[in-house]
Amino acid sequence: MKKIALMTSGGDSPGMNACVRAIVKSCLADGIVPVGVLDGFQGMIEDRMYEMTYSDVNNIVQMGGTILGTARSKQFLEAPYRKQAIGNLRQMGVEGLIVIGGDGSFTGATVLSEEMDIPVIGIPGTIDNDIYGTDHTIGYDTALNTVVEAVDRIRDTANSHHRIFFVEVMGRHAGFIALNAAVASGAESVLIPEADTDIESLARQIKEQNRGKRSSIVLVAEGDDAGGSLEVIRKVSPYLEGYTIRASVLGHIQRGGRPSAFDRILATRMGCYAVELLEKGKRSLMIGSMGDQLQTIPIADGIKYKSSPLDQDKLNLLKKMLTTN
Repeated sequence: MKKIALMTSGGDSPGMNACVRAIVKSCLADGIVPVGVLDGFQGMIEDRMYEMTYSDVNNIVQMGGTILGTARSKQFLEAPYRKQAIGNLRQMGVEGLIVIGGDGSFTGATVLSEEMDIPVIGIPGTIDNDIYGTDHTIGYDTALNTVVEAVDRIRDTANSHHRIFFVEVMGRHAGFIALNAAVASGAESVLIPEADTDIESLARQIKEQNRGKRSSIVLVAEGDDAGGSLEVIRKVSPYLEGYTIRASVLGHIQRGGRPSAFDRILATRMGCYAVELLEKGKRSLMIGSMGDQLQTIPIADGIKYKSSPLDQDKLNLLKKMLTTN
């Protein structure tokens, strides 16, 4: 294998640059030319690709976001545009592809692999940690720590003003960030897509938790069935007359920032392993981390099962922490 293309796709996540760096350096160390694809599948269609060198990845391990850029391409869903992308890859002499992203990115990579007959390796990069076949996705640890730090700061204000705060975090389809941030920050409640929300029950719980305390924090995953933080407040306010309630939407602050040491190490290991797999002739695999070991599963399984099941033990742990005398 003489040339390997690499791309970041879907939502950006801290640690993607560390992964790009690992792929490029591994390729160059083994005599392989790394080809960077700018702005995901859209850049592939528009032939925005270039051969990368050591200088391209110097001093990026600590940077959030992705130097390659990312975009969601509607054009790639259409066969004529995919044919154009395939022609561009062939003209560049690309013989293997590494995709860093989520299940949508893996779906596109799988279609490309079948139509072009090119080996593809997927690396899970998303802050939501909702990819099947891995304990951790690149960026999740950093995002979780960002949320916990933000909640700690909000708690200071909540304590000062005797307020109840509903803090909305990312998680359209999965509540991993909300649940684990609730455990780590000592939140009084959490609302997640995996569990139905009973507004009246939530109000009773807040009243019980608020006795003798100066504040209450409720973590709300954006995909909860009751809605985001503002919608939940609208629904719960009639049951909490006399309480001062505020909403805080953390938004895209969760995506940015310097990646944690954990994410940098995980991304580096996965990037190097992806190159090794292609060199060994492997294809259509996704790299996952189970415990402290890297493993692979068919990339189709990562797409088929969509997301990892929520850790029920964490939910039970949070319930114990919320128990009042």
